[in-house]
Amino acid sequence: MLTEPSFTRWLPYIAIGGAGAYLLYLLSPILSPFLLAAAIAYLFDPLVDRLEKRKLWKRSLGRTAGTLIVLLGLVLAFVLLALILAPLVQAETRLLMQQIPKVVEWGSQTLLPWLTGTFGIDLMRDQEQVLAWLKGHVAELSQLTRYLPKLTDGGLAILGFIANLLLVPVVLFYLLRDWDHVMAHLADWIPDPLKPKTIAIVREIDRVLSEFVRGQVLVILVMTVFYSFALWFVGLDYALAVGLISGILVFVPYLGVVVGVLLGTLAGLAQFGALAGLLPIWGVFAVGQLLEGMAVTPWLVGERVGLHPVAVIFALMAFGQLFGFVGILVAIPAAAAFLVAMRHLKAQLD
Repeated sequence: MLTEPSFTRWLPYIAIGGAGAYLLYLLSPILSPFLLAAAIAYLFDPLVDRLEKRKLWKRSLGRTAGTLIVLLGLVLAFVLLALILAPLVQAETRLLMQQIPKVVEWGSQTLLPWLTGTFGIDLMRDQEQVLAWLKGHVAELSQLTRYLPKLTDGGLAILGFIANLLLVPVVLFYLLRDWDHVMAHLADWIPDPLKPKTIAIVREIDRVLSEFVRGQVLVILVMTVFYSFALWFVGLDYALAVGLISGILVFVPYLGVVVGVLLGTLAGLAQFGALAGLLPIWGVFAVGQLLEGMAVTPWLVGERVGLHPVAVIFALMAFGQLFGFVGILVAIPAAAAFLVAMRHLKAQLD
């Protein structure tokens, strides 16, 4: 158990850690590209380590060349994925456009009479009422121009997002190339009395993060198989393509199911042309989201990193609130790292 002077010695470091966390919170709007680049650099640093030791014409390849090879591979993988997705989206869009007349006919002959008979909604009459209301409120509608500055702000936000996206490969290159030096410099900042314990904590965090990556790969495999088989079972022609895309994207919480629902809806409209054909597809993704969020991820990822399922859900919400989209990406590994640090701190205090 720590004595009072020993505990007092820890207080400056606790204060520094708290100040650092508050600084990260203040800088959260601009941290996204740096966090994303750091996460990718952490994942691919072992590969760059191997590449830099490779011999080429009796000379080592070097760190810079290894980094460029990894970056080129990532870019090619991204382009290849885009080339795979583009024909699928184009084909589904073309089929959907061909089915639009049937969908409109179904809506006018089936959906509208059903709405009128079931809920008493007469859209044709309501349309006339809406037009009459618009004519009587032209002056009020003219005030919509006051919202134009907000649209401008939205355009600037999109430009900022694109700029951040372009910043990621630049930051990633420098982090990958200088990763070992960055880690060494960070280690130099650790006070000598705390260095052995800190290094032990970092190594345990590294082990936990490795388990996280392995667990996430298993989640992707399980959900890819589930979506592909379930969509095939309900009769969707593009079951394999939609299932593959939805399964691969589950590593980003909620993105897989959102993209899957959109692609599944497009494919379902093109194939069935009716709402009844879409309900089983939506049911597959509803079940898949529940399965992935309540069972697969907590089991294959949460247990591997030592987090309770409730802690996993809370971490996703908290980091998403603080750091946005990238915060959701790093929520579980960051929470696991925090858990490891707190476990060691508790052992010291006891």
